[in-house]
Amino acid sequence: MKICITLATYNGEKYLAQMLDSLVAQTRPADVIVAVDDGSKDSTCKILERYKDKLPLEITQFEKNRGHRAAFSTALEKAAALLEYDDLIFLADQDDIWLPNKLEVMSQKIGDSSMIFGDAEIINGEGVVTDSSWRKKAEIVEQLSQQALLTGYTNVTGCMVAFKAGLLKTALPIPQDVPVHDQWITLCATAENGYRAIADKVIQYRIHGNNAIGEGNKTWSEKLQTNLQWAKAVRGSEIFEKLPDESRQFLDKFILFLELRFNHAFLSPLWFPWIVKNARHIYPQVHSAPQMIARILFSFVGVSTAKKFFNKN
Repeated sequence: MKICITLATYNGEKYLAQMLDSLVAQTRPADVIVAVDDGSKDSTCKILERYKDKLPLEITQFEKNRGHRAAFSTALEKAAALLEYDDLIFLADQDDIWLPNKLEVMSQKIGDSSMIFGDAEIINGEGVVTDSSWRKKAEIVEQLSQQALLTGYTNVTGCMVAFKAGLLKTALPIPQDVPVHDQWITLCATAENGYRAIADKVIQYRIHGNNAIGEGNKTWSEKLQTNLQWAKAVRGSEIFEKLPDESRQFLDKFILFLELRFNHAFLSPLWFPWIVKNARHIYPQVHSAPQMIARILFSFVGVSTAKKFFNKN
């Protein structure tokens, strides 16, 4: 079994050497590291070149910045040409620090699953541990239904993931309108042999002011718009036909649900049975009955009304 790491970089000179040092220190070394630089203007590419004697790096440089999704998509396409079905792919960000046994532990625990994901310590820009568990801090739900993933809600962070290379036959090419690549790969895993969480902490996840993707600061309406973009991208992709009838019907209804919220002040009471039936898929992060009741009731409020009367942006 080969292990391949895909790494996307962009102006990452501040932390990249620390990241690469943590790859050098792995108890089970990677067989290949596919690095794609997204048009960096700093010394990122020079740093990558310096590590070619220590790591099995294959480096591709974009002349112009094309975005995080495009960089990872290119890296995955290159990895697909090098690997067999049961080989493993790990996604890497330029500013994290991997714990030394990450590759060893995750390669031992993936089993028959298409994908697994671990936990992480959180560090700040100076490398100081600020929280012992990303999963607890971010209130990550360890397992989501396929329908929940279809809403755009996700519980997976790419830098904590390992998945079978065979999954790329379903995942590639990543649709242009998919906002985040790891979210797409997770959904693809549910159409194959599934995914699951493991308790092990596998990296130190760096949260700082310049994260390309992190805890995020989108407004409520922006998140709804992103969810709608995601749902439409899935419906327009080839994977849509691979989904069970129940999931396809749910996605069609969910898209209509969001479109109505953007275009009407309130939803019709006729939506009540569907919202109640699917509340656990639409709001998987809600655990208490009072909170769920409040979410269900607020589901009937349109975006314009929420902004005007409920201080939602």
